[in-house]
Amino acid sequence: MRSKSESAAPTDRSAGVPPAIEAESRPHAPLWVTLIATFFGAGRLSPGPGTWGSASAVMLWAALAYELSPSYRTPTVIGLAILVILIGIPAATRVARASATKDPQIVVIDEVAGQLIALIAVPLAWKTFLAGFILFRAFDIIKPPPVRQLERLPEGTGIVLDDVAAGIYALAVMQLLLRSGLIK
Repeated sequence: MRSKSESAAPTDRSAGVPPAIEAESRPHAPLWVTLIATFFGAGRLSPGPGTWGSASAVMLWAALAYELSPSYRTPTVIGLAILVILIGIPAATRVARASATKDPQIVVIDEVAGQLIALIAVPLAWKTFLAGFILFRAFDIIKPPPVRQLERLPEGTGIVLDDVAAGIYALAVMQLLLRSGLIK
């Protein structure tokens, strides 16, 4: 004798279900995942949640960097960027799935990762922090190749890696500006 679940034909739960009910049945991202993906709520600020995420990353890195010995700053920011990428991809994936959108605007952990990359080996000065912020935001908005193409990667991978690439562009330009003496 078959159990009820074996004998019942699978049902298409989306057929005829109003969108409001369908959204309610969608799994919600746990609070800790949402906190990471929104960088503790920065992604809920407006206008421009990505700008708020980047600004938050600059301010927090500046506060931390001033407390570190100069020899620890570069390895620490590199380690933080890697950590943010590693936890940001699954967090962005879960929030994107829960919201049923490819790149939810509240997800800003990707901006945090890219912004940290832009600040690697940057002297502690308001000019360098401002330049790093502006460069990263510009590359994140303009999305030169292959930044835009990275957005096509699935879920959190695409959400995060396009900002990582924008951060790498910003880092390269920042280092050129520093080495040429245009920024000190």
